[in-house]
Amino acid sequence: MAYNGYAIDEYLDADKVNRQLDALIRKPVYSIRPKELENYVDNYFNKKCLKSKAMIEEAKKIIPGGVQHNLAFNYPFPIVITSASGNKLTDIDGNEYYDLLQAGGPTVLGSNPPAVREQVIDLLNTCGPSTGLFHEYEYKLAKKISECIPSVEMFRMLGSGTEACMCAVRIARLKTGKKNILKMGGAYHGWSDQLAYGIRIPGTKGTQARGIPNFVFRHTDEFFPNDLDDLERKLKRNQLDGGTAAVFMEPVGPESGTWPISREFVLGVARLARKYGALLIFDEVVTGFRIGIHGAQGYFGVDPDLTIFGKVIAGGYPGAGGVGGHKDCMAYLGAGLDSQSGKKIHKALCGGTMAATPISCCAGYHMICEIERTNACEKAGRMADRLIAGVQKSIRKYNLPFVAFNQGSICHVENVGTMHFHIDWSKLWEVPGVLKQTSIRQKEMEHIGAAYMAEGIVTLAGSRLYTNAAYTEEDIDDLIGRFDRVFSKCGPIDV
Repeated sequence: MAYNGYAIDEYLDADKVNRQLDALIRKPVYSIRPKELENYVDNYFNKKCLKSKAMIEEAKKIIPGGVQHNLAFNYPFPIVITSASGNKLTDIDGNEYYDLLQAGGPTVLGSNPPAVREQVIDLLNTCGPSTGLFHEYEYKLAKKISECIPSVEMFRMLGSGTEACMCAVRIARLKTGKKNILKMGGAYHGWSDQLAYGIRIPGTKGTQARGIPNFVFRHTDEFFPNDLDDLERKLKRNQLDGGTAAVFMEPVGPESGTWPISREFVLGVARLARKYGALLIFDEVVTGFRIGIHGAQGYFGVDPDLTIFGKVIAGGYPGAGGVGGHKDCMAYLGAGLDSQSGKKIHKALCGGTMAATPISCCAGYHMICEIERTNACEKAGRMADRLIAGVQKSIRKYNLPFVAFNQGSICHVENVGTMHFHIDWSKLWEVPGVLKQTSIRQKEMEHIGAAYMAEGIVTLAGSRLYTNAAYTEEDIDDLIGRFDRVFSKCGPIDV
């Protein structure tokens, strides 16, 4: 497609990347050498981050774990951020970092862009953040999203991507009259009870969902990434037990493409969902307005029944979620009659007192307008391509087994391949070994993430990176040099 307004120049060879990841998890563990990690902790964290360390120690007394957000858990302790602007973060000690976390993905323009902030300040001066009643920005945001994403004929704002996924399940069951939900193994669709199944690593079933009784997953199952035969087997099986109401998928692969999927697989999932009468639900919490203004569905040319949106539609402000889709599906969030059968529609249970506040709708509307006006998706994608090319060169320079790849401005630098393992319950004797390896490798993700941070790079879990339109080629080249310094201190380690 050669960009053409999207963040992707040429879609990756998913089979090739997965073979590289397969090879990575068969090798000994390579990471930051223990002595080098110790030096980073002693010379950076314990000398230059003293205010962060002290504040987290105090916070632990009243906040479980010391932080309120999972992304903030970092080794050796969370860093306290006090300012964010463009592609930079500054901590409470005055240390500056390149921001490759990007709040988990929504800041395609960069953090706290003035064009959005000024509109939000004006709204706060005239209306305030919330009234509990209708505001014109609710309409303006919904209309803008509908104009950008052709499949979204109607849109409902909610408080989070998790809420949007919950709502989509209810719509699907009412629309189809069927029971079961299928989702891709390893994918994350929020932390609601029914969808906290098969998360992080394919095959985990409900083992990562502590606190949720197994009976909740009676009508939820997972299918393996890039395996259309597995999906069709489960669709056929479900025909004998209530049918399949919906097939959920992240369109670039589980966990924002950590396990990349092929274009053919995306199109195949869409075809099979139609064949078996299930709604196709695209979770575009990360890809929506990041892969392109028309979402990943625009890039792949797919027309999902429902689309899940997250952080970006509130412009990085609170109230960041929503569900949109075809009118005949979205009708189940209102009252009335089915346009085809004339029968009364039963409204899906859906709430959210602080959903669609004036502040979130204002920020989201102006964020999307600015992304479109500035061609931010393509700019961010070009910077990601430059970054990954440079990182791959450094990996080869030090003869490391690491795997670096990107799908537009969603980037991955895998040093241990933790999330490329899977659990095969037909081979129970292998399960303890898989769990042990993922535990070891998870720790090494934290260690290399600490090394990156000491070099002035904030990442998501030491392996996932997002670029934005605020990056310049000079910034990217500086980043490549910082990654290179970390890689020079890596090698095989004893575990």
